[in-house]
Amino acid sequence: MDLSLLRSARGLMPGHFLLRLHENRQWAVTCVKGNITRNTASVSGGVCAGAFCGGSWGQASSPDISAEGIRAVAAAASDNASFLARRLPLPPSAAPAESAALCRSHASGKPPATQKEKLDFLLSLDAYIANKYPLLQSRTLALSAIDTEKHIVTSDGADSHTLVPRCHLYVWMTAEKDGQPVELMAPTIGGLGAYEDFFSAPEAFYEPIDLHYNTVTEKSRGVRPDAGLKECILSPDLAGILAHEAVGHTVEADIVLGGSVAAGLLGRPVASPLISMTDFAHTAFGQVCPVPVYADDEGVLARDAELIKDGVLTGYMHNRDTACKLEAEPLGNARAFAFSDEPLIRMRNTCIHPGKSPLSDMIASVEDGYLLSHPSNGQADSTGEFMFGVEMGYEIKKGRLSRPILGTTVSGVAFDMLKTVSAVSDDLTWVSSGFCGKKQPMSVGMGGPAILCKLNVGGV
Repeated sequence: MDLSLLRSARGLMPGHFLLRLHENRQWAVTCVKGNITRNTASVSGGVCAGAFCGGSWGQASSPDISAEGIRAVAAAASDNASFLARRLPLPPSAAPAESAALCRSHASGKPPATQKEKLDFLLSLDAYIANKYPLLQSRTLALSAIDTEKHIVTSDGADSHTLVPRCHLYVWMTAEKDGQPVELMAPTIGGLGAYEDFFSAPEAFYEPIDLHYNTVTEKSRGVRPDAGLKECILSPDLAGILAHEAVGHTVEADIVLGGSVAAGLLGRPVASPLISMTDFAHTAFGQVCPVPVYADDEGVLARDAELIKDGVLTGYMHNRDTACKLEAEPLGNARAFAFSDEPLIRMRNTCIHPGKSPLSDMIASVEDGYLLSHPSNGQADSTGEFMFGVEMGYEIKKGRLSRPILGTTVSGVAFDMLKTVSAVSDDLTWVSSGFCGKKQPMSVGMGGPAILCKLNVGGV
């Protein structure tokens, strides 16, 4: 990236403006039963300009990052802002914020692997599974990575350069039960970093693969759960996804202004006093988050956004516009996935804080219920109502884990469910291998401990 061109463009745009130079570098390989079905690599990038005039934002973007291209996109953004201001005059709504002047890179210091080395790694793992577990009906392995590099300058002093690489390994295994396939995806391996930081010797991953095969085998012996309102322990990965989907989206300020269930609830109890929840910017509990954001795409210095403290709703997530409308402070939640995307209010690393209860004590306290794990697809809306698939779990009978269960669904209303929480485990798991789909994909981290609560479980 030629950063001097971007800096030299500061004087091209009147009033408040931002310029973002943005590049995504992605690759992916997939192997199904020993056959390579995907082998792709791509680079996409360009420049985006935003201009503020008369209460309106104008935006323009271009893949041309030459000096002429940057001048053209800056002029187009200014023209768009002026056009909107003439037709829809609005009061100023670009809240002042602490500008980000920083450089943060998580680039690997190791020599880059070739595409052939990545394919050989994946095929070696596949061969291990095929040779050791020939009775599996199917197996799929995938590696994918994305490096996101951004440089942002603004009229109020932001000058930030960040590079965040992420890489993950996915494994699916399919067994058979009564002639029907029983599929289960393993916990993803990887996270913040490049391929070279995680994946070198295939044998280092034999143990988690063996553990997953045992879990798939258990699931194939599973039973259907009983339907109804049940006492359940949600595994950390499931609790984290529920926190993101069913709670996090309701407290994004643009959705709040659109009438979400969280509107008007600031300062009021929305969960058990055992529940605290934060959208962390880049560091949580002394560790770098799986998706660190140091500066957002409006040039705002990224800081943690406290959402729930001891069961009380304490804040929303903002961009400059909603922060002005709701008299709050923007903390760096305006994010764009591609150079041509408009920055939207997005979560970064949304997490329920760990509690004080050992998981073993939580299980021992349940007379008749379920331990639920391995979340799959689901949905939630601005009312906080949710329904999620659960790929596997276990019965809990008289304080002990019992039979495994096959896939089921869980449903409820987030704030109602969170008020039933009676215990929170003392551990924490981050999930960061997926993308949030609010208008545009976005890498996010979702974290949580296990929580003991009551919710509706689907049955046979």
